Amino acid sequence: MLADLSGPLLAQTITTGILWGLMYALIALGLTVIFGVMEICNFAHGDFLMTSMFVAYVCSLPLLGLNALQSLPINIVFMFLMGIIIYRILIKPVINAPPLAQIFSTFGLLVFLRGLAQFIFTADYHSLEKLAVAGRVELLGAFLPKPQVAAALGAMIMFAAVYFFIMKTKTGWALLAVAENKQAAALMGIDSNKMFALAWGVGAACVSVAGALLANFYYVFPEVGAIFGFLSFVTVALGGFGSIQGAFWAGLIIGMTESLAGTLIAPSFKYLVVFVIFLLVVLIRPRGLMGHAS
Repeated sequence: MLADLSGPLLAQTITTGILWGLMYALIALGLTVIFGVMEICNFAHGDFLMTSMFVAYVCSLPLLGLNALQSLPINIVFMFLMGIIIYRILIKPVINAPPLAQIFSTFGLLVFLRGLAQFIFTADYHSLEKLAVAGRVELLGAFLPKPQVAAALGAMIMFAAVYFFIMKTKTGWALLAVAENKQAAALMGIDSNKMFALAWGVGAACVSVAGALLANFYYVFPEVGAIFGFLSFVTVALGGFGSIQGAFWAGLIIGMTESLAGTLIAPSFKYLVVFVIFLLVVLIRPRGLMGHAS
């Protein structure tokens, strides 16, 4: 039976959907950047998120005693360098290989990162020793957790920063040129290998922000990347692979769909409804809501 959605419950449902939607969009941003430049799906993307959450967790331990926001510079630098190193060691050798080799490479990375996290931190659930923000705020009759509000604000700032970087800077234009035509970019003196490495670094840095903000209100454990990684693929496919604007709006759609389905029907149905809508969009418009035709 459908719930009665009115008054404060409606406000709570909508605002919760927006907050989670912005979080999903931010998680998917890094995946969008990498695919947009290289057309390679990073199946370890969810475990990049998990790694950044553990970086935030380690920084919160008594030795450093930093909250998620204070440790953000460390997190961004660590993940940026990790992205570049992974490209150099794992991705560069299979750039011109069949797509199946690229899939196996990133899937193997997924298994490695998850296994390493389980070995170091065990399969237990962890939470940050020191929180950046806590409590809740009331808005239009809805009570919003401050950590999720901070994450939503961080998501909007990050989207604006990445959009500005890609669309308004020379380095961003070089990334776009390589994404459009690698051979033509080479004729203009653009080193595609450097741009590919940069794309992996930027993509990993984007997910580092998502991981740090998520760790402030969500448990940290080795399997945390599974569901969020899967949802990031749904977000990117729904919005259109390689489309930053598409990832933003698709994240909001998924967040709102989850929230409405969880309230109107039952929480156990929320992912089912999301995937039904996703399948319908893929059947009707395979390139996604804002993707470009091949």
